[in-house]
Amino acid sequence: MSMIERNSRVTLHYRLGLTDEQILEDNFDDEPMTIELGKDEMAEGLELALIGLCAGDEQTIDIGPDLAFGYIDETLFRALPRADFEPELELEAGLIIEFANEAGDTLPGTILDFDDHQVRVDLNHPLAGQTVRYSVKIVAVDNDTAEPKTLH
Repeated sequence: MSMIERNSRVTLHYRLGLTDEQILEDNFDDEPMTIELGKDEMAEGLELALIGLCAGDEQTIDIGPDLAFGYIDETLFRALPRADFEPELELEAGLIIEFANEAGDTLPGTILDFDDHQVRVDLNHPLAGQTVRYSVKIVAVDNDTAEPKTLH
């Protein structure tokens, strides 16, 4: 039976929540997802906790901010002109919307408050500063993820 290693391809069911039992994501009733460890597809702490597990294993893992979604960075609180937002967008405190950075990547931002002139936004990940709880059930482990070698 294959054991999960640092570069394994892992098919799993997972549930993401907070330590107060609040559930944020859950795919146990859906098709399992497949991730490749070492590709930053999941929180670093989850990837590290999966190492050593095998198909059929189930585990619940609490991961602190340092290995999950980071700590709150005060420099990521921004005041943006209200004119930068679509006029038809109905803003409300707590609304999470996507923003593009200078490189063209998108990141979530949470509306803190707003008026007719500006919108205060928190660009930290919505789970920054929190300990998260993952529950996983490993469906399959593939350790044959190396690039195929070509003969010359």
